[in-house]
Amino acid sequence: VLEDGVPQALTSGRADQAPITAVMLLEFAANSYYYINDMLNASVGFFHSLRPDDEIAVMTYDLNTHILSDFTNNPQIIAQSLQSLTIPTFSDTDMFDALYTTLDRLSRVEGHKYILLIGTGRDTFSKITLDKVLAKIKATPNVTIISISTGALVNEMNTGMGMGAGMREMDYLQAQNQLKTFASMTGGLYFAPVFQGELPDDFAQINNSIRNKYVVTYRPTNTKNDGSFRHVKVILVDREGQPLQMADEKGHPLKYSVVSRDGYYAKLPVQ
Repeated sequence: VLEDGVPQALTSGRADQAPITAVMLLEFAANSYYYINDMLNASVGFFHSLRPDDEIAVMTYDLNTHILSDFTNNPQIIAQSLQSLTIPTFSDTDMFDALYTTLDRLSRVEGHKYILLIGTGRDTFSKITLDKVLAKIKATPNVTIISISTGALVNEMNTGMGMGAGMREMDYLQAQNQLKTFASMTGGLYFAPVFQGELPDDFAQINNSIRNKYVVTYRPTNTKNDGSFRHVKVILVDREGQPLQMADEKGHPLKYSVVSRDGYYAKLPVQ
């Protein structure tokens, strides 16, 4: 572990299978309506893999944020809330407001939480700016954002149905970058499926990722309680301290990536 570039001595490390507390935050807008059924069908396996101590809530957003179902362990309640979605009224999406509201709500929930942010990444009339959302993400510990960009699906669907070219290229790239940033800041995963057939595999990977994690702890060498943001990077090394090289049974190199939160705020001294 590197904190602001300084190696830290680990105090412990363990594999862990923890209960899931997650919010599915779904864009529900007119220009993305046609992929909703595919998204719901693909998520069925994820919801039916819930264990007795898991909790899932479902929220949607357009111009406002809506709670379809509060935290529950019942897959039928989750399915009913998703099936209640009818043809959306608005085409505008206030994603920044919705994500900020969700983060604020989760700050009052104990333990580690996940947000499954599913949408194009577009934002139209949010009162909250991107900078404020990023600051909120930094200031909200124990929340991992997993984002699924549906921009490519929506563009393909709209174009195929003769509904124009969909999102402009620059808007699409900016939206993707925002969703990718939300995930990388919190040690989450980012998916950008091009075809509906990719969605079941994406949800299976999400389930495996959040169900199984490795927990490492260390005591920072910087002991100042100054409220500063500490950048953290996790790397894998061999016994000589060199970047770990992995290979399969035939000796072919294996690629891997370490997914972790990019830092934390040091506590301020107690007044």
